[in-house]
Amino acid sequence: MSEATHLKPSDIDSKRMMIWVQGGKGNRDRYTLLGKHTLGILREYWKAYQPTEWLFPGQEPKKPITTSTVNRVFKASLYRAGIRKKASVHTLRHSFATHLLESGTDLYYIQRLLGHRSASTTSIYLHITGKDLCKIKSPIDLIEAGS
Repeated sequence: MSEATHLKPSDIDSKRMMIWVQGGKGNRDRYTLLGKHTLGILREYWKAYQPTEWLFPGQEPKKPITTSTVNRVFKASLYRAGIRKKASVHTLRHSFATHLLESGTDLYYIQRLLGHRSASTTSIYLHITGKDLCKIKSPIDLIEAGS
């Protein structure tokens, strides 16, 4: 979560639809995805608040928002939305990875987007259910379908 709290306005690359994450997992820099909807929200946010140093400044503008503030706002948002399932901000990261996998994104790319050094870390991260496994077609069936 500290990755998001330490974003700067210059880290948002709207032309490439990417977010530059500095000093992320393992203190490594990387790019991750920027969704069109998220970009729209960020543009509205920027127009309203015009942040300079930090994209999400804390009570002291020279410091980023704290992770405890983000957690508090997230929990309050869950409550207001009527979501009683146990979740954390980190759950969003897991969901991001899981949805990428379910939409057919290669594990290698998910690993890079999350900033993991090892594919085994990424695979542990993903929430794969038995029903999802039933959707996978055997490679032999794909060959037969192409014949």
